[in-house]
Amino acid sequence: MTVRIVIADDQDVVRAGFGALLDTQPDLSVVGSAADGAAAVGVCRETRPDVVLMDVRMPVLDGIEATRRIIAGAGAGTGPGRGPRIVMLTTFDLDEYVYDALAAGASGFLLKDMTAERLFEAVRVVAAGEALLAPTVTRRLIGEFVRLRPHTAEPSPLALLTPRETEVLRLIAEGLSNAEIAARLTVSAETVKTHVSRVLAKLGARDRAQAVMLAYEFGLVVPRSGGPRKAPW
Repeated sequence: MTVRIVIADDQDVVRAGFGALLDTQPDLSVVGSAADGAAAVGVCRETRPDVVLMDVRMPVLDGIEATRRIIAGAGAGTGPGRGPRIVMLTTFDLDEYVYDALAAGASGFLLKDMTAERLFEAVRVVAAGEALLAPTVTRRLIGEFVRLRPHTAEPSPLALLTPRETEVLRLIAEGLSNAEIAARLTVSAETVKTHVSRVLAKLGARDRAQAVMLAYEFGLVVPRSGGPRKAPW
């Protein structure tokens, strides 16, 4: 199946460069582009892509608000909770706006100076719903912003999870893939997939990125001072 992609960035060279790279892959197809967030919402409404590469800072409407509107269904036209996976593009690995983007529904972020191979694999992984937090700095960023964020008084949704589901969420937050979790717990990959689906459903999370953010926010995982785990690509 071909992954349909929209690129939203206010720099012509970024849109053209990413588009040219992605179109070299037989399973990836750029179906639209936009120079600002408002245009991105409209393009997503028209093309209904699988993945959106969204710049954080853009004129007219920034990437965070554009993400929020697309996720809510105003741009994707598929109803709340559905629509494309959105990956934020940023120049800095500790961009101050990335946490807000994740909270708005983005599936993660990528640095604009990534290699072509990392770009291809990231798009494929996100399109498949395996929104593993990459590059490696993403987990550090989430941990840092959750640490600085005021403590929430809301009831923890983690209480809805069974002990096994809680264990699976903790391993997801470590950056493990389904196959790695299966090996750690000595169960089948299909069993892990079922656990992950139940975790996302109970937490009301769109994907793994949202689940990990909640794991940090409600104290299941504590940010560490050491370096993050190696990314899966």
